[in-house]
Amino acid sequence: MDWLKIIHILTVMGWMTSIFAVPRALIYWKREFARLGEFGPTGDLTVRLYRFSAGLGVIALITGLWLGWTWDYPTWVWVKLALVTLLALHYAYTGVMVVRARGGTFRESDMFLRIFNEISVLGVIAILWVVVVKPF
Repeated sequence: MDWLKIIHILTVMGWMTSIFAVPRALIYWKREFARLGEFGPTGDLTVRLYRFSAGLGVIALITGLWLGWTWDYPTWVWVKLALVTLLALHYAYTGVMVVRARGGTFRESDMFLRIFNEISVLGVIAILWVVVVKPF
């Protein structure tokens, strides 16, 4: 079962990279778009990062569910799954912003994107606390 934990941790790390980086990249993409007036390299990189990490997120979810099943889903796993669901919704909304940005529409302010980015950090801290402490 250790190999499954390793795969889960690796894919979670990759998914987290995108969760933390894409909202910040949207800020730089927005500035680049304003300067160039077209889709530039920052946008291309942001889209690729988001798309690549989506697959990692799916693998992380599957391996996490598999691990939870092997442990008979104790309460802390259910709490973790609830928090991961919230983080996945955050990630999905990030995807909505990426799709809009691809069309040249940047609705969110830099401040919104910075705060949005920090919300994901708080979510990850909560998940890590549940996994490490197992309070339930």
